[in-house]
Amino acid sequence: MPFFLFTFFSSIFFTYQFWTHHYPDLYQRHVSSDTIADAFGIQMQVDEDELYWRKRKEGDELECSHNSTHLISQLVQCFTNAMVGSRSWMGGLFHRTSTRRNDKFIDYALSPVQEQRLNWLQDRVQVHFDETRPDHQEALRALWRCAFPNVALKGLISDQWKDMGWQGPNPSTDFRGCGFISLENLLFYARTYPASFHRLLLKKDGERATWEYPFAVAGINITFMLIQMLDLCSEKPRCLPGANFIKLLGEDEEAFDILYCIAFEMMDAQWLAMHASYMNFNEVLQATRMQLERELSLEDINRIHDLPAYNILYQ
Repeated sequence: MPFFLFTFFSSIFFTYQFWTHHYPDLYQRHVSSDTIADAFGIQMQVDEDELYWRKRKEGDELECSHNSTHLISQLVQCFTNAMVGSRSWMGGLFHRTSTRRNDKFIDYALSPVQEQRLNWLQDRVQVHFDETRPDHQEALRALWRCAFPNVALKGLISDQWKDMGWQGPNPSTDFRGCGFISLENLLFYARTYPASFHRLLLKKDGERATWEYPFAVAGINITFMLIQMLDLCSEKPRCLPGANFIKLLGEDEEAFDILYCIAFEMMDAQWLAMHASYMNFNEVLQATRMQLERELSLEDINRIHDLPAYNILYQ
């Protein structure tokens, strides 16, 4: 599945999240329980999804209307196929998309340290989130404590999670899109750069859109984007940004997690600069990726702290 299609699905998901979180009565009124059950039971192939959305994109743009039953039903279907697919399907998505590169292949030798750290990072990418594992449950609780230290969490399934930007009361369903590493990234961000984390979580800076991006799910998309951009599902990255990243990883084992934090700040800055709303998220994420690729292609970058955007974490 092409990168633009995944990010388009993400923007559709943000629409779904907004309607269900901010207009629950309207949602209940227009979408019957049978409609929801049917939508969540649909199992479509990736190619069918792609064909469907290409046809839709050629037509009129989606318009959000308070009286549009058809719109909300379609959003539920799109969200289901994009984010609630089987974990094996999402794992296959990583491998399919990571092989489609326009960059010229670069060959290089890995040092023992680089090889060890790359293998460790690739192992992390393959770990699915398992809501039955105590350590995964504790990581979720730890994330809540970092995000809202003065608010007691009622449970791992609670409507409180929507305040952090999850699509529903059970965050574990959202991790199917990227696995446990996306939770590790969020938790690292909250613990290592708490001021930056809370500034973005609470949308403190800039003139904000009426329909903002959901923080937590945006974070999952950023993790996925980095995995693709750095070609981490190949034996070793063959693109220039990925090859240069391996040098940074050799110098700092936390390079990927720090890069995630930088990418989140860059995405939010792009969001504000573009005066974006939820339907522009795919464009914002693509612009963020391009900026990261440019910085990772610079010749004088030897450590993760050398990236020009690194200082944005301390603004």
